[in-house]
Amino acid sequence: MSCRSEHIWIEPIKGARKTSNFCWAIILFLGSLGFLLVGTSSYLGIVMSFYGITGLFISSYLWCTSSWNVGSGYDRFDIKDGIVCLLLVITLTYHFNPHKVINVNYFLS
Repeated sequence: MSCRSEHIWIEPIKGARKTSNFCWAIILFLGSLGFLLVGTSSYLGIVMSFYGITGLFISSYLWCTSSWNVGSGYDRFDIKDGIVCLLLVITLTYHFNPHKVINVNYFLS
């Protein structure tokens, strides 16, 4: 849902906090637990255990990116001042006037 006034238009950006990412994290977690169970209960199951541990790492990565909502932010377009501001983890500001300098601000939110 975007917010718009006469001179400023704000467009939100959806990050990693999506239902599909949570579903994939759950599926990957349960599958990796299955691989670990098979790997520990079978003879020479080191490969299956490796797949299980790798799946747990990837699943924890998905949980972290979803819980931190990586990639979210908003775009702000200011028609009056001629500024485009992209607010993610890094803020990029561009002035429409070619004689002005591009301003790049780094910050963690």
